[in-house]
Formats: sequence, structure tokens, C-alpha cells
Amino acid sequence: MTADEAADGQPFLADLLFTDGLPQMDDEAGYRGAQAARAAGITYRQLDYWARTELVQPTVRGASGSGSQRLYGFRDILVLKLVKRLLDTGISLQQIRTAVDQLRAAGIRDLAGTTLMSDGASVYLCTSNDEVIDLVSRGQGVFGIAVGKVLREVESTLVDFDAQAPDSLDELAARRAKRTA
Repeated sequence: MTADEAADGQPFLADLLFTDGLPQMDDEAGYRGAQAARAAGITYRQLDYWARTELVQPTVRGASGSGSQRLYGFRDILVLKLVKRLLDTGISLQQIRTAVDQLRAAGIRDLAGTTLMSDGASVYLCTSNDEVIDLVSRGQGVFGIAVGKVLREVESTLVDFDAQAPDSLDELAARRAKRTA
């Protein structure tokens, strides 16, 4: 059995690893800043800062002046959530920028076997169990973040958002509706 075959010998697509029971996430679908921040578990202020400092920029639509809205794609929200997890563990923003660059360079395509490991000072991108074991056996790895697990969390959160009425996700729209009622 190869990495591209299921247990029954039938080929499967890597993307199917993340669709069992959930609708396929559209890479081109855009989520407004408030939705992206909520899905990633960060504040809107953090989201805005990270976009302005080019840590995580929206790929669907960037801000283009006063009044324009950024639109974040699914993968953007995944990276936002990973950044949040790394910050929560005490990793510096400088090291997180390096980790985000590594993820971008890797193409963030095959997330099932990707783990972010850290020794508290540096972040390592491990794409196989052997790399994780090697890192831990050298005494460097202190903790790891399984990217596939975070991906599932983001997927579930966005599916829940999509199931809600669109206005319920927008705080400003909810206030306006409350005022007119």
C-alpha cells in the first residue's frame, strides 16, 4: 500500500482526508475580517495588525482604501489559527513569521502529515513521523501542533458559521437590525 492508496488498495486524493462528513471548503470563498478573527480565535485588532505587518494577508481580497473590506480564504484562517496557537505557547512573532514562511514555501498542500514542533525558541516544520521522532530524540522538540487537527477545527467552525444566518455573523448588522426593530 502506498501513501496514495487506501487500505483497500484504491487510490484516494489527499484533499479527501479533510472532507469526511463536512462539505468541501471553497478556497475562493471569502470571509470578512470579523468572521475570520472569530474562526481563528483572535481579536479583530490582532487580525488587522497581522494584515498590516504582512504576517497573514487576505488572499481573496485585500483592503484597498477606506471602507473596503478584506476577505480571507479558508487557508488564511487556518494560518491565523496556527499563529494564534504558536503565540499561546510563548513563541515570538519573529519565529512565527519564520514558521509561516516555511508553511507558505511548503505550499500548505499536504497538511495531514504536517506538524509544527518547537523547542520554545525555534519552530520546525515536520512533514513526516521520522522528522518528528528525530527532533524529539535529539531533545529539541518540546511541543507540537498537528496542522491537520487545526485544519479540522477551522473547517468545523466555518461550517457552523455558514449554517447560521449571514447577518448573525456581522455585529454591526445585528446592531442595526436591533435598532430598527
